[in-house]
Order: sequence, then C-alpha cells, then structure tokens
Amino acid sequence: MNAIKSIALALSIIGSASAIAAPAASVKPTVILVHGAFADSTSWNGVAAKLRADGYNVIGAANPLRSVKGDAAAVATIVKSVKGPVVLVGHSYGGAVISAAAYGQSNVKSLVYVAAFAPDQGETALELSGRYPGGTLGPALAEPVALPDGGKDFYIQQDKFHQQFAADVPKAQAELMAVAQRPIAEAALTEAASAPAWKNLPSYFVYGTADKNIPAAALKFMADRAQSRKTVAIPGASHVVMTSRPAEVAKLIETAAQTN
Repeated sequence: MNAIKSIALALSIIGSASAIAAPAASVKPTVILVHGAFADSTSWNGVAAKLRADGYNVIGAANPLRSVKGDAAAVATIVKSVKGPVVLVGHSYGGAVISAAAYGQSNVKSLVYVAAFAPDQGETALELSGRYPGGTLGPALAEPVALPDGGKDFYIQQDKFHQQFAADVPKAQAELMAVAQRPIAEAALTEAASAPAWKNLPSYFVYGTADKNIPAAALKFMADRAQSRKTVAIPGASHVVMTSRPAEVAKLIETAAQTN
C-alpha cells in the first residue's frame, strides 16, 4: 500500500511540474517592429492590432534614421531589454537596421523583412535600390535639408507622397502620413552594412509588386539571397505594404514567430 501511495505521489509531482513548465514552453515571442525612412511607428498600427489580438506582445521601435550602426545600436538595446524570444521586423531602411541589430543577439529567433533592404556586408541601401530598374524615389524627393554637421536630411515632397510611397492607401490617410513623415539622413543611406544577421537566422520576406521605392526585382533578389523561408509578393501593393495590407503582413510575422 505504501508503495502505491509513493507512486501516486510521484506521479502527482510530475504532473504538477509539467503543468508549471507548460506555459513557459508556449510563451509567444515579442515582436519588435522597426519602421523605415519617411515613416514612423504608426505605420505598423494595423499589423500591431492584429498581432496583439492574437496574443503577441508588440513593441514599435523608434528608428532614429541617422546611421545604420547607430540606429542598429538603438534597436539592439530594445532587443536586449526583452526577457524571452524576439521576432525582429523591419520595413524599408529598417531592414538594414534589423540585419545589424540582431547580429549576435541570442534571443532573436527570426527576422521579417517588409518591403525592406537585406544588405550584405559592404552594401548600401542607396546602391541596392538602384541596382534594378523601376525605382522612382529620386525625382519625388524634396530639396535636401542641410544639417549642422554638414550632412543632409531627405523628405518626400508632400504632393508626391501618395503616388510614390503609398499609392494603395486612401488619399486622405496618405496625406496625413506625408505630413508626419520622418526624414532620413543621407549618411544612413550611403553607409556600408556590417555582417548581417540574416546569414545565421531564419528570414521571411513580404513586399508589394508595385513598390516604387525599392523595385520588386531588388526585393526578390535579396529574399532569394537570404534563402527566405517564405516570401510573399503581394500583387499591386505599394512600398507601405504593412499599412495597406496589414493582415497578410501580420500572418507572415506569426509564421516567423512559430519557427522552431
């Protein structure tokens, strides 16, 4: 009888331990969203709402848009502050930032590139955007704003913002996005990338086929080179595919979050 009681007690302890351990094993990763040039964290609102509804903790990182190295360091501090796994998501220039920010970070489990640059070491965003035909950003830019350090800030002309940047977003919404756009420093676009994390981490890509900032051919090239686990090319979507097609983007992010 004592032997039976001992076995029952052992099973009870094992069952309790399993119940305690189960939630830890099922904890969802935190999703960190990194915006790119001419945008801010609100560009992720639709994606963030979907992810939060599905039980994910979401952080919209403020990307300084000053230099790849400095911006990556800023994002890396956020990554390090998270206790648990992270899915790092970057839009446009933000792709170059997450490629550097995730390097050597043990809690980053996967990367998601949303109409984003995935540069190899030594490459620049400016060079990659012009490697394939189809980009029309140059003529849409306003006169550069001179900075005290001798550098320049770039904005998109507000009257050209809708068609250039967000053609599949309602006009009224795009006009407000144009007003709130964040400028990017010329130095950030011409800075050579360091060793990229996509060579060591599972990567996923989504972009629109009507992207006018980064030609679809360039985006496909970078996805193929990174051996993307899943690439989604959305017909007719603009550069701000996360704003115009949040459900598809959120779905890919959740796929990346479930990567083993």
